[in-house]
Amino acid sequence: MDTMIDIRGLVKSFCLHNQGSVTLPVLRGVDLAVAAGECVVLSGPSGAGKSTLLRCIYGNYKPQAGTIRVRHDDQMVDVVAAHHRTILDLRRRTIGYVSQFLRVVPRVPTLDVVAEPLRRIGIPVDAARDRAGDLLEQLAIPERLWLLPPQTFSGGEQQRVNIARGLAVRFPVMLLDEPTSALDAENRARVAAAIDDAKRRGAAIIGIFHDQDFAAAVGTRRFDVVPMTQAA
Repeated sequence: MDTMIDIRGLVKSFCLHNQGSVTLPVLRGVDLAVAAGECVVLSGPSGAGKSTLLRCIYGNYKPQAGTIRVRHDDQMVDVVAAHHRTILDLRRRTIGYVSQFLRVVPRVPTLDVVAEPLRRIGIPVDAARDRAGDLLEQLAIPERLWLLPPQTFSGGEQQRVNIARGLAVRFPVMLLDEPTSALDAENRARVAAAIDDAKRRGAAIIGIFHDQDFAAAVGTRRFDVVPMTQAA
């Protein structure tokens, strides 16, 4: 299968300017390749750097060393060295990111919140709303709520809206940062089905999942992120 993500020698640390410019090492020498159709589950204790790794792939954090190559328009683009305009295009068309928190403009109807990523890539409004409605239905958000802003919803409902928004564009690469933390078993099963659909169409997925049974159900393999305190 095609390699969609190829990470080599990744090093990331943070400089704590408010604490005397102390350097906090987080990731060192990370090597990871992910192929189309895989769901790699990141494993490791809290603070090991799992979320930091996802944010490096998404271009939010700049590593000190290493490469993060992502397949974009049939070319491997190094996120670490890419121009900011290339990063924005990667996020618009290639890399989807779903966290456990929904951050959107207030008072926008839920249907349009989910449809907005599709509108950004030029999908007509009616088609975008149709796709959004299908996802909201799949994730059990009642149609009576679709024209209400998601800020009025419960935590679990907001999380499902966030997942629907992240799945709206059929991204070739998906990063999932504990997207099911507020969901009950029934709704986790719905999200698992949506992730399985993404794998079947060939998405390369890297995920952090709080629930180990869920991780075992959706993951194709595990990748251990070793805390720097344990690294050799």
